[in-house]
Amino acid sequence: VDVESLDADPRFLLVASASGGVWKSDNAGTTFTPIFDRYPTASIGDVAVHQRDPRILWVGTGEANNRNDVGWGDGVYKSTDGGQTFANVGLRDTYQIARIVLHPTDTQTAYVAAVGNLWGASGDRGLYKTIDGGATWQKLQAGLPDSRLAGATDVVMDPTNPSVLY
Repeated sequence: VDVESLDADPRFLLVASASGGVWKSDNAGTTFTPIFDRYPTASIGDVAVHQRDPRILWVGTGEANNRNDVGWGDGVYKSTDGGQTFANVGLRDTYQIARIVLHPTDTQTAYVAAVGNLWGASGDRGLYKTIDGGATWQKLQAGLPDSRLAGATDVVMDPTNPSVLY
């Protein structure tokens, strides 16, 4: 569902599988190591690596490929040691994380697009922001639908102005 690399070192790769976990390579994909096997879900929606500090990895659980059978997740995980360990940093009731976008210079700021429960008006859904590395999350509302049935499947940051999202 996602492949991420470092702009400064394309030998570094993260690969997220909808139902197969997260894999890391430091040799341009010659070999991969599973880095998310010890956590309660293998269903992944998105991964992100901070370009300025590649020890900071984010994993959004719950595949966001909407169809008749999808694996649910239990929120967002973050690693600060390059994937050796992860901690759940919230949004446990979002079911599926479709996208994680990281601020290019502020390692504490991240945005998450959450689909929510595909079959009902339960769970959390929408666009979320953290400015403290995932300790707290704010649901962004301005200009977005205000409905228990409206989730978010994508978010893009303007490359010239990280304060602008599309």
